[in-house]
Amino acid sequence: MTAKPILLAVDDDPEVLRAVERDLRRKYGADYRVVRADSGASAINTLEKLTLRGDPVALLLVDQRMPGMTGVEFLERARSIFPGAKRVLLTAYADTEAAIRAINSVRIDYYLMKPWDPPDENLYPYLTELLDDWRDKHRPPFDGIRVIGTRWSPRSHALREFLGRNLVPYQWLDADAGGEGAALLERAASANEGTRPRLPLVLFPDGTLEDPEPRALAERVGLRMRAEKPFYDLAVVGAGPAGLAAAVYGASEGLRTIMIEREAPGGQAGTSSRIENYLGFPSGLTGADLTKRGLAQARRFGAEILNPQEVTSVRTDGQYHVLTLGDGAELSARVLLVASGVSYRLLDVPGADPLTGAGVYYGASTAEARSCTEEEVYVVGGGNSAGQAAVHFAQFASKVVMLIRGPSLSATMSQYLIDQIRGTPNIAVESRTRVVELAGADRLESITVECADGARQIRRVSSLYVFIGALPHTEWLGDLVVRDKNGFILTGPDISANGGRPPRWPLDRDPYLLEASVPGIFAAGDVRHQSVKRVASAVGEGSIAVQFTHQYLAV
Repeated sequence: MTAKPILLAVDDDPEVLRAVERDLRRKYGADYRVVRADSGASAINTLEKLTLRGDPVALLLVDQRMPGMTGVEFLERARSIFPGAKRVLLTAYADTEAAIRAINSVRIDYYLMKPWDPPDENLYPYLTELLDDWRDKHRPPFDGIRVIGTRWSPRSHALREFLGRNLVPYQWLDADAGGEGAALLERAASANEGTRPRLPLVLFPDGTLEDPEPRALAERVGLRMRAEKPFYDLAVVGAGPAGLAAAVYGASEGLRTIMIEREAPGGQAGTSSRIENYLGFPSGLTGADLTKRGLAQARRFGAEILNPQEVTSVRTDGQYHVLTLGDGAELSARVLLVASGVSYRLLDVPGADPLTGAGVYYGASTAEARSCTEEEVYVVGGGNSAGQAAVHFAQFASKVVMLIRGPSLSATMSQYLIDQIRGTPNIAVESRTRVVELAGADRLESITVECADGARQIRRVSSLYVFIGALPHTEWLGDLVVRDKNGFILTGPDISANGGRPPRWPLDRDPYLLEASVPGIFAAGDVRHQSVKRVASAVGEGSIAVQFTHQYLAV
């Protein structure tokens, strides 16, 4: 970064402004440049000059009560100039109502009460976390991994999703859009004696990969796929919220813990554009944020993480569970926690399979939304995942149409999301409507929908995002544990029709609450029969499973 990022303090009270500037310089002066303004109008003028110079702004710290322009009004205008800057409101006790409203209206990241003395306790911890998050997301002039591909290529889509979900920073360049992507592709062809490389092409500072498989790409970017040890106390299969919680608690409590994820950490929650009802985050957080924090905690406590790596089968050998991995390697563990989650149910209509990744997508990462700018987007499904995606896409798309089979959203979606959808003018909800056919040559071009009255309509659509339920990842378990008719793992009293001990259960005790039909195998999160499909519930089950692990190992 050629220039220090800027921290802008705004307050019309000279004494308060000097105090803010002093405290910011004392803590952050080595890494940031502190700029101050004595009114909202002068601060807007400062921001406009900064954006012309290309200087990055990391933080806006503004007082609520200012004449001419309140802090909330300033932050609303500043958001359009520097949308990535962290926004913090300084309030008096009487202004807390305005601050809370601003969390929803302006998406402020935090509000602080005045006075904030001592700053080591009441100011720096909150600002440091926000600035760390800003640095993680900020993209200075790019000199890292670049990916050249085409928007409607399933291979390009899969590669972008792999990098994004594994939290690997990269720059996307569309070869069909001209500009830098096309120029780099031409240079690559010239360097290869005129032969155009296969897309997607991944450019590293020291080489390239043409249309790489996930394993080759994972090795190149430094992801770990081989276990360090042959034996562990706890093996966690799946790195969604349940698996991450189990890895954190298991490793922090001294268990030799390994977590194995076949695709990318975070699970379905990791693809969420906004999780707004998770305790402790009043402004919400993205699935990627939650995943990043969980991975950092797990690694800090010494958990070993393999991804992308798949468990293809498991067998019991006495008191041990032996896992066979996708590359043929094996490892053993005293306790196995199955937290492998679920995947989106596929749309079973003509034309869906060949167009997957070329206009038809399951789930929606935050990166997808920008590619739909000023387009009309269709979302199929009426659950929370569909609602979160619709709200996020509405920030970029000209219109978002939600197609649901039921009469309304109330039976399948949280009320806060229903309220957001109702309050978003470019989201339309069509009830009692289903997709019956998709059409397109190399990409999605149209969909046929059946309406409530049975009439069918053909609509021109280029992007369709599907959220229609989920299926568990349990096929790798074979017949080892008892599952329900849909493949979800039965645990505790659910294993037997009348509770108690399951058939062939070898111990004198009943299975623990989260224990499957084999001693020492537990299940947590969405993969478990009749689990609560919420992030907080999955985190709770993952942590509780570790307590049962201790009880099991103590015998």
